[in-house]
Amino acid sequence: MSEQPGNESKDGSDLGRAGQERLEGTIAPPQVGSGFIVDPTVWDSFPIPGTEIVAAFNYGMSLWGRTAKLVCRLPTGERINYFLKVTALDEVGKAMTEGEFESLKEMHATSPVFVPKPFAWGRYSKSEPETYFLLAEFRNVGEQPPDPVKFTARLAELHRTSRSPTGKFGFHTTTCHAFLTQITDCWEESWSKLFQRQLAHMVSLDQERNGRWPEFQAVCNLILEKVVPRLLEPLQSEGRSIKPCLIHGDLWDENTATDMDTGEPFVFDAGSMYAHNEYEIGNWRAPRHRLSNQSYIRNYKRNFPISEPEEEWDARNLLYSLRYDLATFIHYPGSNLRQRYTIKKFRISYLG
Repeated sequence: MSEQPGNESKDGSDLGRAGQERLEGTIAPPQVGSGFIVDPTVWDSFPIPGTEIVAAFNYGMSLWGRTAKLVCRLPTGERINYFLKVTALDEVGKAMTEGEFESLKEMHATSPVFVPKPFAWGRYSKSEPETYFLLAEFRNVGEQPPDPVKFTARLAELHRTSRSPTGKFGFHTTTCHAFLTQITDCWEESWSKLFQRQLAHMVSLDQERNGRWPEFQAVCNLILEKVVPRLLEPLQSEGRSIKPCLIHGDLWDENTATDMDTGEPFVFDAGSMYAHNEYEIGNWRAPRHRLSNQSYIRNYKRNFPISEPEEEWDARNLLYSLRYDLATFIHYPGSNLRQRYTIKKFRISYLG
């Protein structure tokens, strides 16, 4: 597994351009870099006692931490590789790491081919800054994003075969979208209510990050009070129902890959919950992602039928995309997405 920032700079300076232009071409594969210092806590976390680290290298990139490839020797003498992700963001890093571990654990239990197995998470022994790690199965990252036919078939299979432990929407712990906490540590019968809470939470985080904008807040209120129930309540009314599906929660190009050893698609860096499966696809609407290519959306629909009312699929997809766009310009306050997002919101508001 690896994470790379790709075309998004850390300050968001490239995001205005990337948000408006459809990205083409391939993504450079992650590189094995210089040596990586491993905290003693990690040594005690391997699934097989007596495992020794032979070598550790920087591997790929991460916007919010560091990633490494650990070359290890088992007590039997066999060599094995592990993936290590380290985040030094104090309590935020703890929420990110635990949420990702629990997400991967739940997803791997449902679809082990599609999701690397997580083994452990914990805190580094050093006290400042608070640093947390995730230890997982290593997979060689190949093509990103993967082949649309194989990838969407695996994703739809995860959505179809997963089962909410309560039969409701939500999750058993808090998960994150990058460094932003999500409203997931709850269970709701109504998907409309959970999504409304999720979107309202992001609106609040945006105000904290980017400051108040009265006109923007007025449109946010309209979306939350009128559009969300108008578009989502019909999914669970008049005899219609939707299944709570286990979703990845942040599927963009560089959280997906083809395993170079098996040729199978896989995903990583998750912030999961049980949700309406179409919510997962909302992130693909943005041209800044290669997954916005219609071949991905078309093939996904072939593997998972559109929810009723079918004629409102595109309106729901636009609504779901707003939640992901919100998170993006909270992550990158220097981008122009906030202004463009307002225009999108006015478009959808006429449905309310």
